[in-house]
Amino acid sequence: MSGAGKKVADVALKASRNIDWDGMAKLLVTDEARKEFSTLRRAFDEVNSTLQTKFSQEPEPIDWEYYRKGIGSRLVDMYKEAYDSIEVPKYVDTVTPQYKPKFDALVVELKEAEEKSLKESQRLEKEIAEVQELKKKISTMTANEYFEKHPELKKKFDDEIRNDYWGY
Repeated sequence: MSGAGKKVADVALKASRNIDWDGMAKLLVTDEARKEFSTLRRAFDEVNSTLQTKFSQEPEPIDWEYYRKGIGSRLVDMYKEAYDSIEVPKYVDTVTPQYKPKFDALVVELKEAEEKSLKESQRLEKEIAEVQELKKKISTMTANEYFEKHPELKKKFDDEIRNDYWGY
């Protein structure tokens, strides 16, 4: 097996072990997102399987003696010599060093966005709880009780009344 092919197959195998597919699937909300996620996972598994089978096996050695018997040693020796002289260049990764800093910066940005999103989610859940509580109490709540929770509205209404502004 070529060194580059084995390296690619090994990296793909390690990557597939580190992916928490079930954890990511739990975060999806819509059916469309689940469908797209399923397609992504299936494509990843197909590519990973291809990499594992295609690049993880050594090619079968050529039986030169078999061909010498059928074709003749002179022609087979010429092909064997040409085959042995082929040198497959080693893969040198020049792309990863260019994109690694960009990727790392995106990961940091992603973490910040995740934190911001979680804070906003907590704030919205708190606001939803307050609205649900208000919804339960609204039929029996007095204006003073409402204004205790929302003093800015009380100030606004008091200013409008004081300035004799009735909205028309």
